[in-house]
Amino acid sequence: MERTDLNFIGFGEAALAFAEGMTIPFGAYDRKTAPGATRGAKLADYRRLGAVPFSDNADAVGSVDLILSLVTADQALPAARESASEIQTGALYCDMNSVAPDTKRAAAGLIEAAGGRYVDVAVMAPVHPARRDVPLLLSGTHAEAGAAALRAAGFTRLRVLPGGVGAASATKMIRSVMVKGLEALTAECVLAATQAGLRDEVFGALNASWPGTDWLEKADYNLERMMVHGIRRAEEMEEVVKTLDGLGTGSAMTRGTVERQRAIGLLGLTGEGSLDAKIAAILQERRDEAA
Repeated sequence: MERTDLNFIGFGEAALAFAEGMTIPFGAYDRKTAPGATRGAKLADYRRLGAVPFSDNADAVGSVDLILSLVTADQALPAARESASEIQTGALYCDMNSVAPDTKRAAAGLIEAAGGRYVDVAVMAPVHPARRDVPLLLSGTHAEAGAAALRAAGFTRLRVLPGGVGAASATKMIRSVMVKGLEALTAECVLAATQAGLRDEVFGALNASWPGTDWLEKADYNLERMMVHGIRRAEEMEEVVKTLDGLGTGSAMTRGTVERQRAIGLLGLTGEGSLDAKIAAILQERRDEAA
């Protein structure tokens, strides 16, 4: 097996963006390479980006000193548990998944007990088009070591937060209350305004209330993000609910965001076309479901 300096656990959207143009040798393991319908496309991703393929998690983590975990939110803890079984002593495990602080602390306990060095990493903006220039927050005992290793791998915008594991992820989770919540509110507003035949009136009033803001432009962007990524965003927001409930501050609005993000994501729409096309596609799907 070819030597690598960094291995990805999970090779989806974020990992693909980070791997683009990477100059150090790297490998990847993704469960979509298991025999089945997704295997061919995922192996093609490996070839296109020059990733050394690993057939399982154990091989990927047992042969390298720097591991980037980028799986779906529901798989973050299982991935850490599986990685802990073979991780090398002293290896850095950068958990970049969008999950609640308690989930990260549980994962850290598994990795640290096995002799690895766990780093809580929060990805604070969309990975496209920034790729390795995306801002990252790091926290935990090994955050400085993680930052140095990530810089060597080509990441450029890193900031270490004081505090232990959970500080970075809590920042990301609480920020998502607003970011993903505004997406859901904007979608709900523009769909209702269009259905009522009052979109120009409603959004003209919004623009007047927030001078310099084009709310229809925001609605177009937010709908596209929800149509393409709504299911994954709903999973992340479920982790936000856990974060807020753990803090005892309440999560009523965020629970609504989960519902709205998932509902639009489950429509299976591409997010392509104009704002009118997006709205028409969503409303048509709703009519079809109601029929």
